[in-house]
Amino acid sequence: MPPHAAPALLSRVVIALRSAGCVFAEDEAELILATARTPDEVSALTDRRIAGEPLEQVLGWAGFHGLRVTVEPGVFVPRRRTEFLVDRALAQHPHATVVVDLCCGSGAVGAALAAALGTVELHAADIDPVAVRCARGNIAAYGGHVHAGDLYEALPAALRGRVDLLAANVPYVPTAEIALLPAEARDHEPRTALDGGSDGLDLLRRVAAGASGWLAPGGCLLVETSEHQTDAALDAFGEAGLTSRLATDEELYANVVIGVRA
Repeated sequence: MPPHAAPALLSRVVIALRSAGCVFAEDEAELILATARTPDEVSALTDRRIAGEPLEQVLGWAGFHGLRVTVEPGVFVPRRRTEFLVDRALAQHPHATVVVDLCCGSGAVGAALAAALGTVELHAADIDPVAVRCARGNIAAYGGHVHAGDLYEALPAALRGRVDLLAANVPYVPTAEIALLPAEARDHEPRTALDGGSDGLDLLRRVAAGASGWLAPGGCLLVETSEHQTDAALDAFGEAGLTSRLATDEELYANVVIGVRA
């Protein structure tokens, strides 16, 4: 794309995005122009964004914990608030050698943990085949393995009792509230990555209940949840025999329940 075309294209894209209701039209337009290779690609990407597709899926990547993570269409977009989960995991177990990213989506959490920790045995799992394919690309550089299946059923039995960090970014939106989500999420992300059941905690309870069998002594489970679900989530961790606490970041609106196996 010739440099002299960029200012005029940028202006047109900004106007188009602003007209479609994009709050950060200028920033998004610059990212689209930086990603596209030709004016035709600029138009195609702009049209996808105007149609409501998440910007990260339009660009094909998301910034997460200092990494550029590939995000394919139809894959859950990693949220910035989930960086807090990564930070808490690193603080809790800075020398972890065996890491599992459960409900991995794009594999962003596992990739971020591996990038920060150095050489680790990294495993990720998701029930969505599109997510599994995307995650494989994102964690390949760290020698990671991605498994398809329902929670712990997807993991190799050899991991039992060996996991230092078990990060599970489970879906936690109550079923009745799915319709209230922004269209970007509701229409373009897999329901399996959003729907947490009647109170939003169905998968969290299943993950907590099975965690002790997979964690090493002193190993840690971290799960993100919403503010109004934290008491019930802490109860679920306690019932599973984990020593639990809550970590929050008000600026990111992040709530992470942390459970440690004795």
